[in-house]
Amino acid sequence: MNSTLSHTAILDAILATLARPDAPRRYILGLAGTPGAGKSTVAQALLDALPGRAALVPMDGFHLANEELERLGRRGRKGAEDTFDGAGYVALLRRLRQPAPGEVVYAPTFRRAIDAAEAGAIAVPEAVQLVITEGNYLLLDHGPWAAVRSLLDQSWYIDIDPVLRRQRLVARHMHFGRSAEAALAWVIGTDEPNALLIEASRARADHVLR
Repeated sequence: MNSTLSHTAILDAILATLARPDAPRRYILGLAGTPGAGKSTVAQALLDALPGRAALVPMDGFHLANEELERLGRRGRKGAEDTFDGAGYVALLRRLRQPAPGEVVYAPTFRRAIDAAEAGAIAVPEAVQLVITEGNYLLLDHGPWAAVRSLLDQSWYIDIDPVLRRQRLVARHMHFGRSAEAALAWVIGTDEPNALLIEASRARADHVLR
């Protein structure tokens, strides 16, 4: 059963693990949660606390291109589980877990300003001890996502009040160009169904952070 811990408590636990003589060569921490939960904020705080020892690899880098979403008829649902290359994300996690000697693993990121992924934007050298990966679907138990949980050493679910989450999402969509009406419609029609699916996966996390 998962437990509710503070950000500091979980960071301390990770630092203790990395300091052990038998520490794994590479430790992968997963941060899951709904859109707008604050996953990126928590991930950045951890990254800042471990300069030179950690790297952040977001799941969002595996968004399918807008052109491919148009071809598939999924452009209006961008952000749903089937609008990502989940199998590609799993393949990257496997490479990150066991990098070849001297290998730098390159990962994609997602640029909100252009609403598109960018390949090879994140370099993860062999010396990086902690890989932090964050995204919506890390804890799902079906499709390609079902393989993710076994590739994580530890997983957190980032919980948030749903009213605050919706407010954050509307503000985010407006910041990137949608009108208030269009932003609210997207949150209700696209983000909310995704959130319900993601919330159902919460029990698979090791810890819950509020």
